[in-house]
Amino acid sequence: MRIAFHAPMKPPDHPVPSGDRRVGRLLWQALERAGHQVAYGSEMRIYDGEGEDWHQRMIEDAAAQETRTLLAAYRRHPEGVPQLWFTYHNYYKAPDLIGPAIARALHIPYFLAESSHAPKRAGGPWARWHGKAAEATLAADRLICFTRLDRTMLARLAGEEKLADLPAFIDAAPFLAARRESSRRALAARHGIDAGPVWLLSVAMMRSRDKLDSYRRLAAALALLAEASPDWRLLVAGDGPARKEVEEAFRPFGARIAFLGAQEEAALPALYAAADLYVWPAVNEAFGMAFLEAQAGGLPVIAGRVRGVPDVVREGETALLVGETPEAFAAALSPLLGDAPRRRRMGEAARHFIAAERDLPAAARRLGELIAPYERP
Repeated sequence: MRIAFHAPMKPPDHPVPSGDRRVGRLLWQALERAGHQVAYGSEMRIYDGEGEDWHQRMIEDAAAQETRTLLAAYRRHPEGVPQLWFTYHNYYKAPDLIGPAIARALHIPYFLAESSHAPKRAGGPWARWHGKAAEATLAADRLICFTRLDRTMLARLAGEEKLADLPAFIDAAPFLAARRESSRRALAARHGIDAGPVWLLSVAMMRSRDKLDSYRRLAAALALLAEASPDWRLLVAGDGPARKEVEEAFRPFGARIAFLGAQEEAALPALYAAADLYVWPAVNEAFGMAFLEAQAGGLPVIAGRVRGVPDVVREGETALLVGETPEAFAAALSPLLGDAPRRRRMGEAARHFIAAERDLPAAARRLGELIAPYERP
């Protein structure tokens, strides 16, 4: 099928890296791997981060014009009319203002992946766009859910009939192929890190609010580890506007913390392969692509038991999930620091889990199954 792809919050070719951009690219790849022709339906960014009514109305006007322009182009070039519209990430700060109208005008199926519904946003500065996101959700022929939390909230709005599950996934091949010893030697030499201690790893942007809260909670947990704990180093891959605050949170640990800065996607497989444990409190995390990457790299995960995180790990087998306190995080981390055999068992289970269930080919097969009923002879 010819599929028109739209990501209102951030197009897959956006210059700023993020988990949102990565998921968009992965969905595009999976659709192509499933045998479909994928092209942008619209590259317009629809996002209001401040909850300003004037800004939302201005974007709505621009989206209406974009819709008219697209429909006129389809009338001039009917050979390029899409057979399905696929939108990724519809929510109250970035509702799909284009897809429903296009699909309705062209009489084609309308799919939404990771649409979310937050009733608490029915009032306040995003109330208007909360309603717009709900309208798009109700217009969809299929609502593709990555997590149980999203499924529960969408079922309350749209019922169960339209819902379909697609577990969050990655292109695991580069992570599965990376080798520990060579990666560790190279990283130790490049950054001057002692290769002897247990290496903990966190990969996250340094932004205010949730990300900064996660960094601070991790620092508080590390401060609780007993002095008798095996020696460790924390490798932090990431950068951003809150870097000074993050560095301040970890200042008491001195040389035990290695700030690696922002990493290119191509460098991540070797980074995960070199480490021993992935640690991230995941404050208010939707689900976290880094958890999938870490497991593909053979790392056990210690994370907060929040929102969609339980949907991207196997609790007790590949990951330990904890409550929202530094004490809980430290209590889970401490015994694993001194238990290399258990870390290896969890890491092996993690690699198997990702390779068998959360790799790109599995996602392509699932998307193919969901789209097949809508294909026309």
